[in-house]
Amino acid sequence: MRTPILVLITTYTVAIAGFLFIDGVDANGNPYQMSIFDAFYVVTYTATTIGFGEIPHEFTYAQRIWMSMVVYAVVLGWFYSIGALITLLQDKLLLSQIAEARFIRQVKKITEPFIIVLGYNHITSKIIKKANQEKIRTVVIEKNEDKANELFLENYTPYVPCLIADIYDPNALEKAGINLPNCKAVVSLFKNDNLNLRAAMSAKFLNKNVTLAVKATTGVYTQDLKDLGIEIIENPFEIITNQIEMLINNPYLLVIQRWLYDISPLTTNIKCLPKEKYLVCGFGRMGQILYEMGEKNNIDMTFIETNKRQIRGLSKKIREHIILGNADEKDVLIEAGIKESSVIIVATDDDTLNLAILTAARKLNSNIITIVRENEMIDLSIFQNAKFDYVFIPSLVLVRKTINALIAPYSNAFLEELRQGYDINFAKNLIKQIKHKIGINPITFGIKINEHKAYAIFQEIKKGKIVRLEVFSRSRQNRELKNKILPLILIRDEKRYIMPFWDMQLKENDKILFAANEDSKDDALWIAKNLYEFHYIYYGKEKNFFDTLFRKRV
Repeated sequence: MRTPILVLITTYTVAIAGFLFIDGVDANGNPYQMSIFDAFYVVTYTATTIGFGEIPHEFTYAQRIWMSMVVYAVVLGWFYSIGALITLLQDKLLLSQIAEARFIRQVKKITEPFIIVLGYNHITSKIIKKANQEKIRTVVIEKNEDKANELFLENYTPYVPCLIADIYDPNALEKAGINLPNCKAVVSLFKNDNLNLRAAMSAKFLNKNVTLAVKATTGVYTQDLKDLGIEIIENPFEIITNQIEMLINNPYLLVIQRWLYDISPLTTNIKCLPKEKYLVCGFGRMGQILYEMGEKNNIDMTFIETNKRQIRGLSKKIREHIILGNADEKDVLIEAGIKESSVIIVATDDDTLNLAILTAARKLNSNIITIVRENEMIDLSIFQNAKFDYVFIPSLVLVRKTINALIAPYSNAFLEELRQGYDINFAKNLIKQIKHKIGINPITFGIKINEHKAYAIFQEIKKGKIVRLEVFSRSRQNRELKNKILPLILIRDEKRYIMPFWDMQLKENDKILFAANEDSKDDALWIAKNLYEFHYIYYGKEKNFFDTLFRKRV
């Protein structure tokens, strides 16, 4: 805008100067010189083509001639300047700079904890919605302008700032607030593992203390991410395979996991899978993980693979378990042993093909247990109506696991402990205990014993008082009554206590995961934070407000 402004200044200056030097005549016929204010006023309303007449006195012919020349120059100067301004406001670079400046201001105004989500799609949209429910803000970096517009159209509450930029650009991550103290995590869940790795490297080098949740679908990239020190590495195919392994060895653990991930209730009826012959369609990334799981559990698995390149470089031992062909063809299924198989797992990346294979398989073996991988969440109703035994959706599994890892990390710790050291009977009895104590629709929540999350308990421990876990079990209405609540795990430094006893003494920075109903959750949170609620539960009497005020003054 430098040239248009100079044009306006020049034309106005010349026009005003002309009126100052040209003699005029007042109403009495006396000569007069127009003041600078009068000259500026006349040029202003003339340049805008409004025209208020000849003021302060009727013009002389000399003034009228000057006005006739000036009006064209000034009006044209305005047209030129307005046109330049309109052109400038349509410039994409300028608009992007304005949007970027607005984004930076919006991020700096966030006072709550927030996470940076790289890329916007149906997976990350669910993470954003869940984070909003948990009062955790989100900031998005998206390269595709159309996807960014989709995010804006969603009109999330609270508002989700979005920067249009490369997700692995360090400058973009800095603008998104990766170095701000309330930035808690960065999420990168792209299909491209290399893109996820680049994003993780950029984020880790900018802020080594920020938590990273990154997707990896191969062992190579998983190891690279581990070498970088990435805290949360999510492989959807590995997650699904682990769940299938739970169906084989400990189905009750899968019920607990799905309940914690908010996929299905504790009342879900799941049966053990037999350790007999399995037929797997597809030897891609998921098929390879399934093969390793089968070897670990001594399960005879036969694979059908269409792509010859997929099995190049494999050992002779693995190739002996693979048949080349189209899995939806009857002859290929019979050759692979469909009639003798007890379970079929269809794990290709084509949902239409998956449906065709399972339809053909059922015709050949009506008693076979069907497990299918669904790639697109929008087709969920089709798979449900087909009434397959187990449907696993990588996208949904990835969303739930990532949300849990970021928002409810105590749940993941609880599941890890159950998988490593507790058998099927423990998981079965745990489900019964939760349903008996709380009901069929329990919820989970976590509390950390620190000044921010549990102020009342933290202050009492600081005084040297012994506070036991049992304080969370009592009702705020009547401390003699017990609430519907159970502690699932207590994490203290590197130690983890599954189903800790109520008489366990609490210490600073203890992390506890509870199962409860809504009322009991509210009671526990109030007892943890509120001095008066805690005082009643702990001492059995109401805390006097005026006594507290007096002590503070003293």
